[in-house]
Amino acid sequence: MKMRTHARTIAAAATGLMLMAGNHAQAHCDTMSGPLIPEARQALEKGDVTPILKWVMPGDEAEIKAAFAQAVAVRATGTEAQKLADRYFLETLVRIHRAGEGAPYTGLKDEPVDPIVALADNALADGSADDMIAKLSRHMAHAVEEKYNRALEARKHKDESVEAGREYVEAYVIYMHYVEGLHNAILSAGGHEHGDAAHAQHND
Repeated sequence: MKMRTHARTIAAAATGLMLMAGNHAQAHCDTMSGPLIPEARQALEKGDVTPILKWVMPGDEAEIKAAFAQAVAVRATGTEAQKLADRYFLETLVRIHRAGEGAPYTGLKDEPVDPIVALADNALADGSADDMIAKLSRHMAHAVEEKYNRALEARKHKDESVEAGREYVEAYVIYMHYVEGLHNAILSAGGHEHGDAAHAQHND
């Protein structure tokens, strides 16, 4: 059980590192295939705004309810009106949702979500994180090994020249920062694991 807990914590840390490595927050809630827009479309079809209020802050509920009521009224007047009303409401909903996250709204995107996001969403849909954990763990292990091997090889030649020494320092810094980032992410992702991780660090 303890090993499984560690695996889940490491997977969570690996996810954070993968997202940071991409140098951007995965804004998949503004994509047409993300979780928000399909749910909003269903709400419009049913005429019930309640299921999508969870996507906005309490202070924004009134604006969403008003936009929803307007969209429902307009979409009932015809096919073209329905398309325009739906688009208006979806843009309003995503914009307000993104503002609640402190993120800018850059429009609706008709593109697939990133693989890591799809993997996380599928894990929730399947009711099991096992496949996601296995894939993330493999990715993390490969990334650590690649950076370790580069630093190890560069270390063998670090005293041959200044250039070789600088190559080693660069590889060393990349390797250490990645490992440290992973360790910090593990501590952050699993607070109850702090003692074990700290103990392991002190024993190095």
